[in-house]
Amino acid sequence: MMSGKDDHADDTELALKTRPKTARPPMYKVLLLNDDYTPMEFVTHILERIFSLSAAQSVEIMLTVHKKGLAVVGVFSHEVAETKVAQVMDLARQNQHPLQCTMEKE
Repeated sequence: MMSGKDDHADDTELALKTRPKTARPPMYKVLLLNDDYTPMEFVTHILERIFSLSAAQSVEIMLTVHKKGLAVVGVFSHEVAETKVAQVMDLARQNQHPLQCTMEKE
């Protein structure tokens, strides 16, 4: 016959489970590039429509693009950034503007 001590000998060991740390997915900057042909009004329209920025924010970013040659419009996950770049490029192409939009890893 076994004693009660033997039955509980394994209960004193702690079962520790280590949780794997999940890394944050890499984020991507969406950049709008300046050109000499796309109207400023079209750029602000793009910023308001695709990036849901206010009129004031859109004008500020548009002027940064105009003066500095490019501006970061936002930082997103890969899929969202890729979608926004495609939307900008499609809308620019539909309206026959040479506006360029790219993304790069943050």
